[in-house]
Amino acid sequence: MNQNNGMQKRMLIMTLVVFVFFIAYEFLVLKPQQEAKAALVKQEQEQKQNSAPDVDTTQMVESDVNGNPINMSKSVDALSSKAIADKQIVSVIKTDKNIIEIDTLGRVAQVTLLEEKYKDENGNQIKLFEANQLRPLEVRFADKNINTEAFNAPVIASSSNIDATTSKQVLTLTQTLSDTVLTKTLTFYPDGHYDLSVSATNDKQFFITNGFRPNVLADMYALHGLITKLNDNTLTTIEDGDLSKNENITGVKFVSNFDRYYATVIYNFEKSLSITLMPDLSSNPQAFIHAGSSINFSGFMGPKNFKDLLALNKELTDVIEYGWFTFIAKPMFVLLQYIQSYVGNWGWTIVILTILIKLVLYPLSYKGMVSMNKLKELAPKMKEIQLKYKDDKQKQSMHMMELYKKHGANPMGGCLPLILQIPVFFAIYRVLINAIELKGAEWILWVQDLAEMDPYFVLPILMGATMYIQQKITPNTMQDEMQRKIFQFLPVIFTFFFLWFPAGLTLYWFINNLFTIGQQYYINKLFDKKRAEKN
Repeated sequence: MNQNNGMQKRMLIMTLVVFVFFIAYEFLVLKPQQEAKAALVKQEQEQKQNSAPDVDTTQMVESDVNGNPINMSKSVDALSSKAIADKQIVSVIKTDKNIIEIDTLGRVAQVTLLEEKYKDENGNQIKLFEANQLRPLEVRFADKNINTEAFNAPVIASSSNIDATTSKQVLTLTQTLSDTVLTKTLTFYPDGHYDLSVSATNDKQFFITNGFRPNVLADMYALHGLITKLNDNTLTTIEDGDLSKNENITGVKFVSNFDRYYATVIYNFEKSLSITLMPDLSSNPQAFIHAGSSINFSGFMGPKNFKDLLALNKELTDVIEYGWFTFIAKPMFVLLQYIQSYVGNWGWTIVILTILIKLVLYPLSYKGMVSMNKLKELAPKMKEIQLKYKDDKQKQSMHMMELYKKHGANPMGGCLPLILQIPVFFAIYRVLINAIELKGAEWILWVQDLAEMDPYFVLPILMGATMYIQQKITPNTMQDEMQRKIFQFLPVIFTFFFLWFPAGLTLYWFINNLFTIGQQYYINKLFDKKRAEKN
């Protein structure tokens, strides 16, 4: 087989294999790993409950003169669900967006989202946190003795119920210990975010955490873990399970622990933060902020909604993680938002965005399709050369190149445009996977939530069918039977994986296939016309 033609085929197969591997890896490898990890964590928690039902004590390393953490023990309630006992709650704050519950140690015990679209599979309003996780705004003192005392001394709240639905309200939490008084002053706003000022008397050093990430949707499709933004605007993401040891970071603008759609964020854009990242028992990242004896910052606990984050601060939109292709994905999402502001429907917005992407990439697609048609026309002559010079590869290659040059064909033209479109696909994949704006967004008839799978599998089947049609009308110069079989099964494989994909992503792929079919049909007709004119 000709070397260039063989390379062209190998690159085309490689491109498709990348797609299949990308989908299969997430579905067959990542999901089982996450399920196994969740089972292990649950088993560890049950063991702790049996051995020490009241407290679980771990140690943090001692701090140095620079203020790194020292010898701080923690206490975590041995509960396994999101239910928080009433006796643990000292204050309940209601904003326009959420209900925030503060526990006896001055921590955020639970956040319940109030907007109608944020409901779980049972129809209940979504709660962000597990009862037994590291809780936001937990304080740990550098002095071990004070720290132990603090975990056994309840705070006094200035009010047990606060209504911040229409205007900002202030809550003061006071914890009186033998050698210091810890005071937290929280200002809650109707949009659900807060400002916090914390201080300890007698210059007692302490640390404060934004807690473990929300545990609502940590699935195989999107990243979940921790992200920080530094003064130089660099972003660092550490996924759950990837932190093996303590790490100190300075010059931090914000730190966010997040799952697919929700985040717990602490930020200060006027005075940067210093933090220490610590792994938990499952190597998940936990952030502890160096407070000294006092600190001020702002925070947010809730959905990673682009407009809400933008309203707080433009830089907070970086909380939304798009992975490797952020440089393409972020402007793409801004365009998606812009289109939706006029269209008003996320489903049709995805359709329009898909068409725009196809138009922008049309020159690449056109060149690739033309090249494939030319190669198909030249296939008989290529086969003649291969048979004539089957024992002399050098002459075979030389005559092939002459043939390509004479007819203006490019053996790489068919797959290079496809390869160049891979970053675009991955970017739109990340955008649609991470966009909480799609949650609860209807399209037509049976599609009531674009963030969930199509309940009747209509879109995946249509996607598979259009992929099959596209394959049938696309010129194919492959002689190898195994390669042909691989391509024939691709629509079936893709349909299978897309059965469980969010409807919004499947809609994108389906519309993309439709327009690719239209483009290919048009180019095929042009070649048929030229062929007829020659005859």
